Amino acid sequence: MNNLELAKMIDHTILKANATQSDIEKLCEEAKKYNFASVCVNPYWVPLASDLLKNSTVKVCTVIGFPLGATSSESKAYETEIAILQGADEVDMVINVGAMKNNQTDIVENDILSVVNSARKTGKTQNKNIIVKVILETCYLTKDEIKNACLCAKNAGADFVKTSTGFGTGGATVEDVSLMKETVGSSMEVKASGGIRDYETAIKMIEAGATRLGTSSGISIVG
Repeated sequence: MNNLELAKMIDHTILKANATQSDIEKLCEEAKKYNFASVCVNPYWVPLASDLLKNSTVKVCTVIGFPLGATSSESKAYETEIAILQGADEVDMVINVGAMKNNQTDIVENDILSVVNSARKTGKTQNKNIIVKVILETCYLTKDEIKNACLCAKNAGADFVKTSTGFGTGGATVEDVSLMKETVGSSMEVKASGGIRDYETAIKMIEAGATRLGTSSGISIVG
């Protein structure tokens, strides 16, 4: 895989709490220079990123219910609506991890569905097909819970399942990415995120089934 192909699979990410305007400006310039798939920023920065990237092929991705996933479904849906109206092209939502640990799959699925429905409805008003990625936070889940969470996301009509926020106790593993891809099959894609800092790790995640990588180390990976 050449660097250009790899770059188009990377969500160039900055989600730290103390990110400044200059950090976001730099992120967007880098994303344009290296032709990354998107920039992934916190919702506050969506309008700025959208403005900076409006004449480029780089998408604006933001996070919903981040990083804990423990907000209400209603607030996640509203957060999604506002983000899209302000320029987001993709949303990465965090599942209700506690409900998943309780095996309350109906709650988890409906929570995801609230975001998917909001994204579809609001995206239509903006003439956009919004991509919805579902963050499982795999470090907290058993293998069976990972599979069940993937099925919840699939049933709710999401586009991707994603491993991690980067704020949990662990990030993406080849084993989890492989399991997720095996579970969702060809109907969904997998995003690996958390701890991907070099080319070798990136390639391992892709070989395991990931088609998108979330990382703040994109430049060193493709450079």
